[in-house]
Amino acid sequence: MQALLRLIYPSRCALCDTEIEEEHALCPACWRDTPFLRGLCCDKCGAPLPGEEVGGALCDDCLRIARPWDRGRAALLYSGAARQLVLALKHGDRTDLALPAARWMQAAGTALLRDDTLIVPVPVHRFRLLKRRYNQAALLGRALARISGVPHLPDALTRIRRTPKQDGMTVTERFENMQGAISVNAARTAELRGRSILLVDDVMTSGATLAAAADACHATGANRVSILILARVVKDA
Repeated sequence: MQALLRLIYPSRCALCDTEIEEEHALCPACWRDTPFLRGLCCDKCGAPLPGEEVGGALCDDCLRIARPWDRGRAALLYSGAARQLVLALKHGDRTDLALPAARWMQAAGTALLRDDTLIVPVPVHRFRLLKRRYNQAALLGRALARISGVPHLPDALTRIRRTPKQDGMTVTERFENMQGAISVNAARTAELRGRSILLVDDVMTSGATLAAAADACHATGANRVSILILARVVKDA
């Protein structure tokens, strides 16, 4: 039956619609154009670094900005085909992209996906959720939990304040904008207390949103907080 379905409805590349063998994957051309992050990376945000692979290396941003989380990884560099993919997931109703994206995130964050970890997506404000109809971070978290077997709690965090879009803001303005904007859902406090939390989001630029989410987790008694993101924005990328 599966073979017949594939014959009638062949698998297509997640980005360009080229016919491919594997479902929810990229064609060879799109794979080559997608900037996967491999090799040495920042231990806090996953940004690529020059040199040999060693543990504990930090990028300039993470040396300069205090990060309220322990470790971080990213699957892609936010440029080219990766930017196209993120925008399609976030604004183009391409919710089907969550599964292949989660697979790449799983590969990048293997060391962070432990049995004692709880996957928690970064929340969006309810007004933005009504407009977009879904939270892309929650879709990524759900897909990641399904393929990794690590438990997740999609409603652990909530946006308690509607913040302006951060496009065009300086780093300082972004952090001020997100100050106190995220809180733990009161009904989930006990489930986060004493746990290792893995925050999941689609993109990291300054890290202000992830910092607000990590602060909220620590405030409720989380034991450890790490981050796993689909794409990392890097200067001059």
